[in-house]
Amino acid sequence: MLMSYGKVDESVIERLRKIVGDENVLVAPHHRFLRAASAAPFPLHKWHVHAPDVVVLPGSTEEVAEVVKLANEKKIPIVPRAGGTGLADGAVPLKGGIVVDIKRMNRILEIDEENMCVTVEAGINNQTLNMELRRLGYWWPFDPASFPVSIIGGNIGTNAWSLIPGVSGHIRDLVRSMVVVLPTGKVIRVGEGGGKKISKSSIGYQLKYLFIGHQGTLGIVTEATLEMFPLPEVEFPAFFGYRSFMDAWRNAGKMAKSGLRTMATHIIFDEEKIEALRRDDEAYIPLPAHIKSVIATAFYGTEAEVKGAAKRIMEIAAKDGGVYLGPELSEGDWASRHDRYHISFHGRHLDGQVGTYSWHCEDAAVNYSALPYVVKRWHELVKEWKRKYDIFDDMGGFYYNNNAFKQWGDYLSEIDVFIDEYHLTEETWQAWLELKRRIAEVVLEVGGSISAAHGGTRPGDVELVVSKELDPGVYEIMKMIKKMLDPNNIMNPGKYLLDTAYE
Repeated sequence: MLMSYGKVDESVIERLRKIVGDENVLVAPHHRFLRAASAAPFPLHKWHVHAPDVVVLPGSTEEVAEVVKLANEKKIPIVPRAGGTGLADGAVPLKGGIVVDIKRMNRILEIDEENMCVTVEAGINNQTLNMELRRLGYWWPFDPASFPVSIIGGNIGTNAWSLIPGVSGHIRDLVRSMVVVLPTGKVIRVGEGGGKKISKSSIGYQLKYLFIGHQGTLGIVTEATLEMFPLPEVEFPAFFGYRSFMDAWRNAGKMAKSGLRTMATHIIFDEEKIEALRRDDEAYIPLPAHIKSVIATAFYGTEAEVKGAAKRIMEIAAKDGGVYLGPELSEGDWASRHDRYHISFHGRHLDGQVGTYSWHCEDAAVNYSALPYVVKRWHELVKEWKRKYDIFDDMGGFYYNNNAFKQWGDYLSEIDVFIDEYHLTEETWQAWLELKRRIAEVVLEVGGSISAAHGGTRPGDVELVVSKELDPGVYEIMKMIKKMLDPNNIMNPGKYLLDTAYE
């Protein structure tokens, strides 16, 4: 049998109010329903199934610990929530209970200029943190697509991905230590050895990484000590146009091996993406018809370094027919790369009429050598679903270098699917989950990973994660760890199908 859960009754509500204050315990339907979904396409016809019973907004680590102790005592499900911008439903409650929304915990606790690190509460927004550091001449270089709206605690919980990993890595590379409230309410600091600000240690197990990417199943991060960088002198984006995706892919391989250390990223836009931008993006700068694919690059560093790198990247692109698309498109597109993330509904029908499409991207980690095959198969699948069901549209794909501090290896490979969410039914929702499965199966076929950025906790993905991607021994260890740290299975139960650990 699976474990049974306690109820959120008036006595529990009253105890929560004593912990966090009356105004920070939310029971009204709109507060609960707003925290039932994430930024990913959502089955609106099932919204009520995912609504929590109550939302609490703690203001300190101590308050989080007391809320968790209460939930553990009463065996009530508890789900951590930060910005709700994740696309794998890590913050979506599966069994009701208590949602712990950490956004009140948004202070900068210390800026250590001598040791180049900053300590923050986990509810702080990325853009806010960066704005404060820039005033002092420093840079928070973590740069997800959700930069203006995502929150540090959620980034850590999902092992979030950065657009510019070549110069600064991903969130896992930027955390020195963090404070975690475990499912029993016990508070620990986990990092490199015992030092709060140490960046590398050989002492003990490397448990820090256990709490990066756990999707809220092992605890709640309340504080983090993070790297900060000197503010770069120069930011230089350069976009290049190609006659085909294959031309761009071949040239990307050469860019990846160029050894340019100031190169933060290179991104391939496939042919379907260029076509989609031509017909759907009002801000898109028109390109000549013969341009079918694009590579975007971006460089950060000193003026002298970036000037040399810019000259070299122009030479590399030109040798494979890459045409520099000029500063207007390069700088404008790069500057606006985050602008559309927070827009729930956008897009345009083929006949030119605005539609209520919700954007979703399926992201995977795919080796460079496998990209042509994966791109071909993905678009075949999405076009097949578009023919079968009226509510899907193929909006093309992006392919970003995925390796931290270097350009070669594998790529975060993203196919964008627009879904007319308002017209989802149970039939079309199940069709969407099947499409997700088929997309993931293509990735596993070539030895990739189902997700490079978002996580694989959503129906359509999660079944393949535990049955095909993860080694059976690894998944058994995950279940052992979950049961040990969370004996009552209260922390985000149901994610990664970890409930089977309690059968």
